[in-house]
Amino acid sequence: MLIENWKILLALAATAVVGGTDTSSSTLSFLPSNLQARKPKAATAPVKDQLLIDTLEALRVMQDKYFQVNAGTWPSAIDWTAAVVGTHVAGALGSLSKGLLESPVTTTCEREDFLLRENLVTLYFSQLVAFYFGQDAFSLRNQAYDDMLWVVLGWLGSAQFIESHGKSLFDSDSAAGADTVRQDIDLALGNQSWHGSIWTPPFAHRARIFWELASKGWDTTLCGGGMIWNPRLAPYKNAITNELYIAASINMYLNFPGDSSSSPFMYDPPGAWSPSAETDEWPPRDPKYLKAALDGYKWLMNSNMTNSFGLFADGFHISKGLARDNSHATDIAAGKCDQRDEMVYTYNQGVLLSGQVGLFKATGELHYLHAGHQLIQNVIRATGYDLYRDAPIDDLARLNPWELPPWSGLGRGGVLEEACDVSGECSQDAQTFKGIWMHHFTEFCAPLGGATSTPDVETVKAAHAAACQQYLGWLRHNAMAALGTRDDEGKFGMWWTAGLLNGLTTASLMQMAGPHNDTLLPPQSRPHAKGGARDVVDYRNYGVPNDPMWIVQGANVPAADSEGEDEDEDEETFNNRATGQLPIDHQGGASRLRSRGENSANLADPNNRGRGRTVETQGGGLAVLRALWELSKQADGL
Repeated sequence: MLIENWKILLALAATAVVGGTDTSSSTLSFLPSNLQARKPKAATAPVKDQLLIDTLEALRVMQDKYFQVNAGTWPSAIDWTAAVVGTHVAGALGSLSKGLLESPVTTTCEREDFLLRENLVTLYFSQLVAFYFGQDAFSLRNQAYDDMLWVVLGWLGSAQFIESHGKSLFDSDSAAGADTVRQDIDLALGNQSWHGSIWTPPFAHRARIFWELASKGWDTTLCGGGMIWNPRLAPYKNAITNELYIAASINMYLNFPGDSSSSPFMYDPPGAWSPSAETDEWPPRDPKYLKAALDGYKWLMNSNMTNSFGLFADGFHISKGLARDNSHATDIAAGKCDQRDEMVYTYNQGVLLSGQVGLFKATGELHYLHAGHQLIQNVIRATGYDLYRDAPIDDLARLNPWELPPWSGLGRGGVLEEACDVSGECSQDAQTFKGIWMHHFTEFCAPLGGATSTPDVETVKAAHAAACQQYLGWLRHNAMAALGTRDDEGKFGMWWTAGLLNGLTTASLMQMAGPHNDTLLPPQSRPHAKGGARDVVDYRNYGVPNDPMWIVQGANVPAADSEGEDEDEDEETFNNRATGQLPIDHQGGASRLRSRGENSANLADPNNRGRGRTVETQGGGLAVLRALWELSKQADGL
């Protein structure tokens, strides 16, 4: 769908007013001592304006190029990645609502500007409503527990947007709520709410249904607690499912508006129930959600899930203590999580952040914020970025066009990266991960507001904002890298690092790698990685290995194809079948760096390899730009 007068809207967006945050009075700090006095570099006004324009353009391309109104979805996405893309749209709508509609409306000209901006927000909101019907909720009900929890976060985020946007329009003196216009509206229409509020009940209902379905994955018979990843595979307790359970549970506690529909599939039509708190069967602020988040967080933080970089490894297998029959596992001993898969993904470091800030808001306990900031700093360090110098550890300007900075644990050259990026073999799953990290980082670093019982709340808010501002240079560095991967259509690539390395091509990568040289690849991606293949299994890219550690003996799982798993098959298939041996065990560096279809365009652009540019990579580009935009608005002096 093309938007008329797009250039006019971009020009209007560039005039949006942003506010600042004064943190000079803060005495508390979430930073190491060497960073506490460092003042971050501020962006200039033209840079800020261009950032907003780039963010709007990223959203436009994602919706124009990938969303189909008739289908109500992004057809090239699979069920769980579509849920994540929907979450990106809801987050972007919240940012647009605050960034485009915060200026007062007092004149006819300002009212016309406001209507153009509100029309833009409403356009994308209508597509989000279409996705409510286009989402394959029936399929998702039968998938892994993490897939279900993405649904919870997505529709809670959409409901939050409705609440905040409605308040900005009708409950304040900003935008359409200004004096003259508000009087006209009141006289003509009476006391109305924003039209989008009619969608809050169905969105909330779907979030509740999927939280209840997913909560069945909480298991205390093995490892003393924790969520099981997939009910159809051997017990595997991974970081992402547990982080999602924490984040979804605390968001249900803080933001779930209540639900009175007893239907298991859809929301009952208006008039079939009363929305009053007295008749709600599932009320807001139910303590069970807070308890679930607290229990999940306690288990995860005591699970020994972090590696020497302070990053979360993927998860734990249970090697002993199980007897198998045809249908279930029986605990015959103290089943322990004793075999850790050391694979590291970016999103495993991100989802927990929104859980941590939510737990702080609910309890007022500062250790949740401390832990979140520490995790962010661990991630930044593992990309090869020095926060004190506010620059990459390696001087990228001194690299030859064919050289790569060294791998630092979760990236290189100061840029966030998946282990599969350099080889160009990232799966549809992995193409979604960096955007997820950026989304939850944005949630963590949003202004804290007043939802906390902390005694000195203003000091905490200031300290939190000051710490987040220290990440601004690194965030800008990543956004510029991502922008450098856009093609002529404005589509973002997967491998952001390539956007900073001028002259890097697929051909030069192949020349560096040689026929059997894997030195370019991160340790996790090298054949015969230290610790053995079982210690590092990249199942998100190469499928679930067909071995007893992953597959329940006697389970009804189809045999693997000779070609291995197709990256494009849907998530339901992925969750119900085993794949062949990992390609990582037998492919050399050059073959793994080879592009599909070695034409001149592919050889010139490393981001044309593999799956190429997709709705998932576009979501990642949108998420990093939104994160930078939101933090830039909070910076001093803006």
